[in-house]
Amino acid sequence: MHARDARRSRLGGPTPGAAFRDRRGVVPCRRPVRGGVTAVPGGWGDLLAAFAAFLLSHTLPVRPAPRRALVTALGERGYLLAYSAVSVAALAWLVAAAGRAPHIELWSYAPWQAWGANLLMPASLLLLAFGVGAPNPLSFGSGGASGFDPERPGVAGVARHPLLWAIALWALAHALPNGNLAQAGLFLAFTGLALLGMRIIDRRKRRLLGEAEWRRLAARTSLWPFAALLSGRWRPRAPPGPLPCCWRGSRWSRCTPG
Repeated sequence: MHARDARRSRLGGPTPGAAFRDRRGVVPCRRPVRGGVTAVPGGWGDLLAAFAAFLLSHTLPVRPAPRRALVTALGERGYLLAYSAVSVAALAWLVAAAGRAPHIELWSYAPWQAWGANLLMPASLLLLAFGVGAPNPLSFGSGGASGFDPERPGVAGVARHPLLWAIALWALAHALPNGNLAQAGLFLAFTGLALLGMRIIDRRKRRLLGEAEWRRLAARTSLWPFAALLSGRWRPRAPPGPLPCCWRGSRWSRCTPG
């Protein structure tokens, strides 16, 4: 070590060896260690803790008993604001922790991978827009149950859980061009949680609505996209109207989570 570097080290400043260049450029304060793993502040423990907090923030507050207690203490609006704030904070921590995790490359970036996002994101955004705007008593985050016609289920005929499919497609679109373990694992975990959430919501709605009523409402819908269309159980009669969905989507903030 040169005298200047030794002086920087004693003063607590970075030395030239405290950074290395990866495909994204110079990343300060990262040191390569054995096996190509990059040591960074935070590490895997921070990522696992953030992921656990994210899961808890989305499961505990919406369970019946904790939800009733929180609504009693905070009121409906206060509960929704608190739930939203905690969810956003947990997501921000999770994203930051994934960025600080050790960089373990699973696959290299190639320009063609961007086409995954180009192809999947338009479908994801359409499902999101119509999912939050159209009435759908069989899922969450929709425009409510009022106005839902099981003979003409609208976007629910494409997929019974359009909002969750939007999340799954968004996550898949971003997993492909992010080939490091932490970020690819994060996006694939989002995909898995969205798919698991569809099964959980179906079981919950069956219990709340009753088996006969759930079957009546879901007769022309499907869990997997376009399965009802391909099986002949659903035939769209007209393209969806954008104005009603935009109007209902503007009122989405009034929907309760879960």
